[in-house]
Amino acid sequence: MRPAGLVARTMAFLLDLLIRLILDLILVMALGATGLGGLGHGLMLIGMFLVEWLYPIAFELGRSGATPGKQAAGLRVVMDTGLPVTPAASVTRNLLRVADFLPLGYAFGIVTMLLHRDCKRLGDLAAGTLVVHARPVVLHDAPPAASPLAPARPLKQGEQAAIRSWAGRAKRLTPERLEELALLAVPVLPAEEPGARPRGATDRLLGVAQWLMGKR
Repeated sequence: MRPAGLVARTMAFLLDLLIRLILDLILVMALGATGLGGLGHGLMLIGMFLVEWLYPIAFELGRSGATPGKQAAGLRVVMDTGLPVTPAASVTRNLLRVADFLPLGYAFGIVTMLLHRDCKRLGDLAAGTLVVHARPVVLHDAPPAASPLAPARPLKQGEQAAIRSWAGRAKRLTPERLEELALLAVPVLPAEEPGARPRGATDRLLGVAQWLMGKR
């Protein structure tokens, strides 16, 4: 996960603010001209209250985990563990926007985000949430093509991760270095088939990597 910085979060906030203002304007125009008097005014205030407080919660608990502003900025809200945000956490982080706003213009929230390494505001700290870039971080490239091969024995999770990591770095390593690292995995490589075209350690380990990725 890559935490979102202050600039990205500010752009998302401004877009959400614009959307909420448009919704408030629609409520004013729709209920202010109904001729209902105090009832219309009361319904308008209730509607504006719901827009202000339920708008972020409803969208954060949706499939995207983000308000329209965050979606446009490529952000989403998750728990610190990376799991989808829970209803209790979403309510907590949004209720504490009041504290983040103090003393004026979200000053506390901005200072907290600048001081925290994950750019968390007070609401995020209390709720255990994190605003991250929605697109996952790609640490390695796609491995080169190779005919899949089953390993000589069942592999532990750490061994599987090491082989897939090695394959993902194949395009950034020299052939000599790639072969040198592949030779370390000889004990788990399948034996050469009699009469088949000889395959070096690199080619066979790439085949194991493809097998681990589900290709058969």
